[in-house]
Parts: sequence; structure tokens; C-alpha cells
Amino acid sequence: MGRKPFNDKFLSLTKRILHLTFYALFPLTLLSISFYLLSLTPFPTIQLLQSNTIITFNSSLSPPPPSSSAEEHKAYENSCNYYNGDWVRDMNGPLYNATTCGAIRDGQNCIKNGRPDSGYLYWRWKPSKCYLPRFEPHTFLQLIENKHIAFVGDSLARNQLESLLCMLATDSAPDLVYRNGKDGDREDRRWHFPSHNANFSLYWSPFLVHGIEKSDEGSYYNTMYLDQANERWARDVDQIDLIVVSFGHWFLSPAVFYEGHSVLGSLGCTDLNHTEIDFSVPIRKALRTTLNSIIERKASATAKRNGIDVIVKTFSPAHFEGDWHKGGICPKKEPYREEKKQLGRVETEFTRIEIEEVESAKAKANAFGGLRFEVFDISQLALLRPDGHPGLHRKPFPFAKGLPKDVHSDCVHWCLPGPIDTWNGILLEIMKKWEKQP
Repeated sequence: MGRKPFNDKFLSLTKRILHLTFYALFPLTLLSISFYLLSLTPFPTIQLLQSNTIITFNSSLSPPPPSSSAEEHKAYENSCNYYNGDWVRDMNGPLYNATTCGAIRDGQNCIKNGRPDSGYLYWRWKPSKCYLPRFEPHTFLQLIENKHIAFVGDSLARNQLESLLCMLATDSAPDLVYRNGKDGDREDRRWHFPSHNANFSLYWSPFLVHGIEKSDEGSYYNTMYLDQANERWARDVDQIDLIVVSFGHWFLSPAVFYEGHSVLGSLGCTDLNHTEIDFSVPIRKALRTTLNSIIERKASATAKRNGIDVIVKTFSPAHFEGDWHKGGICPKKEPYREEKKQLGRVETEFTRIEIEEVESAKAKANAFGGLRFEVFDISQLALLRPDGHPGLHRKPFPFAKGLPKDVHSDCVHWCLPGPIDTWNGILLEIMKKWEKQP
């Protein structure tokens, strides 16, 4: 029997509907699978570098800020230890950049100098048992209103102060009101914040005590007089409310040390036939002279009208792979983990001596009142950041003409912005703690 025309048409129509349904559902199914897979993958953070400005687009999966009120409360406890912890990812980025801050010196202006990576900008320091808040420029300026803050010491004192000026400039711009020379690396400078009548001074004094620096034209070694405070800064103690002391690396270079107008010994000067002494002896004596000088000058009759706060910053480790003068570099792109990197003998010895001398100064100052001393222990958190130095980008675009030859990397100082900004976050917390004390 032949097929009925109606049935044939019905079967044909059914097949067409099934085919159309299949072809319609197939791409929809693939699209659904794709969305499901994408939901399992975090959205990347896209960074654009334009005119030295960092623009960051964050996904909804960026790490949220801490919301625990108990954790935030610990930030203001006197017992909070900000110095042990780890660096964790933070997509917020720095407060400033090379375009918004004019205080960045060329050697630390890493992005302007062509550093191609920017990942080193997206980490924050997370203390082990408390929370370090994001830096608040306005709060810092309020705390130093009508005050004079001095950074005394080596190039890392300068590095930290320039970082601080950049952070504060996001709230109020400072004026450079004084400089005593044309050598930007070794000159004293002063900035004034008209909005809060606050002054910041930088005193170049890498030995803290009186001394003569080595030079290409003169001696190959430094000369230090360990029992004489450097009057370059000491003469102004009566006008200063807070001193941040920074020293270290210069005490590891060849030097001859004097005490009482006689040679105490030398370091790395075997041809001079002096007694060879370890670096720990001169750093202890130089710091003791410095702190005693501050106490004596503030305790005098003319200086009793106001007190002084003194913060001693510990040693900031370098990260050279190889010797700096033999092509040593610092190529790391991420921080170390705390459990994988510990302080060496030099850093540990520096910190031990600094803690002991500050405690001794506290005991002496108790007889006078109005003097506070604190150790600012940045050694461990700085040790964990081998990625934060200018390296070869201490000069503009070092690879523009191929691989550089005989160009020294900078694995001591810090890019601005960079990890050193965190030091000022901790400095603010110290000042907030002091403000709450009677």
C-alpha cells in the first residue's frame, strides 16, 4: 500500500522541527558551558601605563579590605607588633605616582625610567597579629601641626622622607623652602606645609657623628669621630619635635675610627696598620653619642620648653645578587615569603645594638621627662622585598641601546612609589599610639 500524502507531509514537517530545534539548542548549550567555565576563573586585573600614571581596573573579585572591627582595633593597641608578617596582594595600589609627586628623585623614579613591570606596586604589608591601616595623609598632617620633623642620616633617610612627602602631597602640597647646596645627594633641605604650619627637614649625616667622607679625589676610606655629634643636625635639636634616625650601610665601608682624638681602630684598611675592629663597635658608639647628645641638649635649661620624640630606624638590607661593583643585580619580581628568608648576621647585629642603645637612652631620659625613644624595626619587612629596588632602572631606559655594560644596579634604595611607603604607614601608627598616651 502506498504512503498517504498527509502522513508524508507530517513526517517531513516533524523532521524539520527537530533539526531546527537541534541547531538552535546546540549554540545555546555551548554558550551556557562557556559562562559556567568563566565563572570558575577570576577576572584578571588590567594595568595600563600611560604618561607615567598607573590606571588599575579591578574586578569584583579583588581582595576586600579587612572588615573585622576587632582586627582594626588591634592597630591601635600598644602591644601591636607591626614588624613581623608577610606581604600580600593588594590591588588598591599606591597613593601617588610619578606624575602627581614632584619630590621623586630621578634615581628612584622607576616607572619614568622605563621599568616595564608594575606588579611590585600591588602588595601590602600584613602584620601577623594585627592590622596595618592604609596611610591617611590628612591624619598625619593633623598630628604634626605646628611641628618640625627631621630625618637625620643616610640616603635611606632621604628615600623615606621623599616617600612621605609624596604621600602627604595627596592631601596638601609642601613648599621647598631651603637647600644648602647643589649636590642633591648630600644637601640638607627643608619643606613647609602652609596648610598645617608643619616643617620637614632632611639632614645629610651618614655617620650621625662628625666625620669625613671618602672621595675619588681623596682618601679611599671614611673617617669618623665616634664621640662627637655632627653639628650639622645637632645644633638644631632645640627646634625639632621628632627625629627619625637612619644609618647603616656606610659603617660597612672602609673607615678609620677616632675616639678622644686617638685612633680607636679601622675597618678594611689593612695598609694603615691600625687595629682591625668589627662594624658593631663603631655603630654602637656612634648611636650612643647621637642619643646622648639629644638628651643632653634637650635637658638644658633653654630647651626645656618642649620635648622631643626620637625614632631609630633599623638596617635596611640590600638585595644584590653578586657584588654591586661587579655587575650585581636584583632581578626578583615578587616578595619573599617570611618562612623562606631570614635576617643575616649583619642585620641581626645592627638591630640588637639599636634596641639596646635605645633602651639605655630611655633609662637616661627618665630623669628629665618630655623625651620618648622608639626602635623602628623595618629590617624584616624590607628584607622580604627584593623586587622593590630600581635595579638598572636607576637611569632612564637602560636597555634602549641594548644590554648595558658597566652600569651599576641600585639594590639598596627603593622605587617611589614602592615598598618604602609602608615604612611611613607604620610611622603614622607609632605617632597615633603616642597621641593616645597621657
